[in-house]
Amino acid sequence: MDTADAFAPSIPNRPNPKRRDLALRISVPFAVIAVVVLIWGLYVKLSGVPPYILPGPIAVANAFATDWGTLAPALWVTTKITFMSLMLALVGGVGFAIFLVQSRWIEIAFYPLAVILQVTPIVAISPLILIYAPSTQVALLICAFLVAFFPILSNMVQGLKSVDHNLINLFELYGATRWQTLLYLKLPAAQPYFMTGLRIGGGLALIAAVVAEFAAGSAGAGSGLAFRLLEAQYRLNIPRLFAALLMLSLLGVAIFAVTSFISWLSLHRWHESSLKREN
Repeated sequence: MDTADAFAPSIPNRPNPKRRDLALRISVPFAVIAVVVLIWGLYVKLSGVPPYILPGPIAVANAFATDWGTLAPALWVTTKITFMSLMLALVGGVGFAIFLVQSRWIEIAFYPLAVILQVTPIVAISPLILIYAPSTQVALLICAFLVAFFPILSNMVQGLKSVDHNLINLFELYGATRWQTLLYLKLPAAQPYFMTGLRIGGGLALIAAVVAEFAAGSAGAGSGLAFRLLEAQYRLNIPRLFAALLMLSLLGVAIFAVTSFISWLSLHRWHESSLKREN
């Protein structure tokens, strides 16, 4: 053994910066939520507000456990409608965006139709959808699809139109066909815009599914969480109402987390928005 190595001071193992950053990203939000719940519980206990006005965290947790058999099927119905409408919006939005960018005249002719569908309140057209749809579930699916469709379409069109013109000229110089240019240049370049539309559309699909169920007034065993919210409100079962709201919030967070993870998987190796700065 070298003498210098023998007398060299031992350097303690430093924590991995990536692991420390991940731990902070996870622990800080949970700590903030814990503080908010603690303040909520203390306020309910000290103020003596009745549970039919504002239940405490323990009452909501008890309702969450006792009413799980009622709320879980409703959660599944809402989740199914949300993801089905999101999948349809992805297929329709990407397909329609590819159709629009084929010609300037096609975009001028058909893009206003998508804008009209977007700016028309879904609550205003949901009665018509309920009349013409074959079932209430199909009507809810159509309403959620219409709300999630436009953000995906708008972002995808913007991405397909934002390709570097020099690269398009290069593809034309090498004799690439229109479909080869679309497949190998425009679609990869539009991927960050598509991922943004995916994250926005996921949250809007959930909101639209709940709002459409409010407007439809559906009830019964096959209803979603929106009906359970109304039912708890009519019965003044506020702890169950808070439990249903908690389920909707957790579902929205899960959708955002899944779409963000998909975006990270697609972009973290090459796009600037997902690369970590080195300086």
